Amino acid sequence: MAQATPPSGQPNGNSPMDQPNEPTAWDVELLRVLVSRTGTQVDAQWAIHPQLKLDLKPEEWKEVTDLMAKVTNIVGARFSQILSSVEPDPPGHA
Repeated sequence: MAQATPPSGQPNGNSPMDQPNEPTAWDVELLRVLVSRTGTQVDAQWAIHPQLKLDLKPEEWKEVTDLMAKVTNIVGARFSQILSSVEPDPPGHA
């Protein structure tokens, strides 16, 4: 789900002490929206970093859940709409 990427210049996770004058910054994926398809079926899912989920209050978690449900519905519907305009259904057999 979520992943951390070391700062550039530290591909092996070397200690920042090796480069004392350079600030250390990590890219951390906190939220992910994934849209996939199988044939004409479009599926949109979301995921959140486990620590972020633990840090949220119950009412904040409910708000995030509600908002992300809306996001995945919008993204999935738009993806499906674009897909149907680009790839028309193949002719069927009668």
